Amino acid sequence: MRKRFLAGLMAGLAAVSALGLATTNAQPTSKPAQECFYSNNWDGWKATPDGKSIYIRVGVSKIYRLDLSSACPALLSPNTHLITKMHGSSSICGALDFDLRVSDGSGFSTPCIVSEMTPLSKDEASALPKELRP
Repeated sequence: MRKRFLAGLMAGLAAVSALGLATTNAQPTSKPAQECFYSNNWDGWKATPDGKSIYIRVGVSKIYRLDLSSACPALLSPNTHLITKMHGSSSICGALDFDLRVSDGSGFSTPCIVSEMTPLSKDEASALPKELRP
């Protein structure tokens, strides 16, 4: 009985070991090169009708989509403006670089947490409806 237990244990360890080797030899997924911009190059924004994303224009023609961790209805109110606070460098390379709030000028602001920053290709940017182009 003990021999069967040990044989089963050894077979299980061999299977786990083989699985570990298979995952170790897997090719890493390649990520696209990270695109960064300086906060002072950000020039305009538009929120999606559901308040779950914002399109921003950087420079003359570069467009980024900022996906939010949850809907931010304050973006949809009239006369709102974005408040961005930089911590350290003014370079923005990803979602974690944003400290974004929305204010209607009444003295209160609502945080909107950016979960993902995606640069749009020229084709994707030109396909945006006019009401979403920043």
